[in-house]
Amino acid sequence: MAKPTADAPWQVEDVVLPWPASLEGLSSRATTGAPSERAKPEDLSLRAKRGNPSSTEPPTDPLVTRYLDHVRFEKRLAERTCTLYRLDLIRLADMSEASQVPLLQVQTGHIRRWVAQMHSAGRTGRGIALILSGWRGFYTWLGREGLIGHNPVVDVRAPRVAKPLPKALGVDEAVQLAEHEENDDDPWLEARDAAMVELLYGCGLRVAELTGLDVLPSAEASRAGRGWIDVQNAEVQVQGKGGKRRSVPLGSAAIEALTHWLAVRTQVPGMLTQATPGASPASLALFPGHRGTRLTARSVELRLKRRSQLAGLATPVHPHMLRHSFASHVLQSSGDLRAVQELLGHANITTTQVYTRLDFQHLAKAYDAAHPRAKRK
Repeated sequence: MAKPTADAPWQVEDVVLPWPASLEGLSSRATTGAPSERAKPEDLSLRAKRGNPSSTEPPTDPLVTRYLDHVRFEKRLAERTCTLYRLDLIRLADMSEASQVPLLQVQTGHIRRWVAQMHSAGRTGRGIALILSGWRGFYTWLGREGLIGHNPVVDVRAPRVAKPLPKALGVDEAVQLAEHEENDDDPWLEARDAAMVELLYGCGLRVAELTGLDVLPSAEASRAGRGWIDVQNAEVQVQGKGGKRRSVPLGSAAIEALTHWLAVRTQVPGMLTQATPGASPASLALFPGHRGTRLTARSVELRLKRRSQLAGLATPVHPHMLRHSFASHVLQSSGDLRAVQELLGHANITTTQVYTRLDFQHLAKAYDAAHPRAKRK
């Protein structure tokens, strides 16, 4: 693969996946990144037939528009979160219109009926819970604006479902992926992808945190909610959910991969190593694509899926699986739940406790394999 130049840029972002079936279902994602329970696979492909909202369809209700502006500009939520809220609220407006009930006059009974309709249509309990969360925030805001006296969603709960365990790689599989080298790729492309894997698995970053990294700190990056790397001090600064910043240490393997990548990153047209007045924010992106723009979460997902299969892993790997693997493996080695919570940026330790179930699962397998009384005759 030839090196990109300003005169002859590549026409396709990254490379084509080597298996035709890998392109199936790309339209089934609501947004970039991991698949969302809010948008089931059939939702996006059949939206036109069912009248479901698209991620680009503008809301028609002025109250919805005002609320979306509130969460985007005042609460400064991530663009992906705002997109999901928009889908949820367009759905709410459609249901209220079908029931001939204005949004300001919706009652708890309406919400319960709509939840029952979604559940009977096959939507999962988790998907309904996410939708209700979006609706609940909207009506909370309406109450603060003095437009309603009671939140009709506050007492409504989604159907209960068993919580699945996070999908994590085994230690050997994670190391196999991290140590994989794809010699058929362009050297700069291989260096970039290797560094991304090291940050996802070695630091437990969310994919949005990864794509939001710059090569150096700046006031503009802080205002925009982006993070940056500090190889000299062996740490990465990220802004996670809720605008909370945290510092995550860089391991030796991550430092080595980043050092190698930074040495060839400037081969991508438009990439800078220092802040320059008037330059595009994308010029300081740690992980750019072929055209010099910041990689999207979807691009990272496709690159990682391809790399995991070329590395010989049986299961295609997505970015959040490496975050789960990071948490599980650190907990197995240290047993320090609080430390894992800080590293992951969880606001509540109950979110982190799910990894203790993975740790117990690991211990149970070790017991079954090693203890003489565990073996069946």
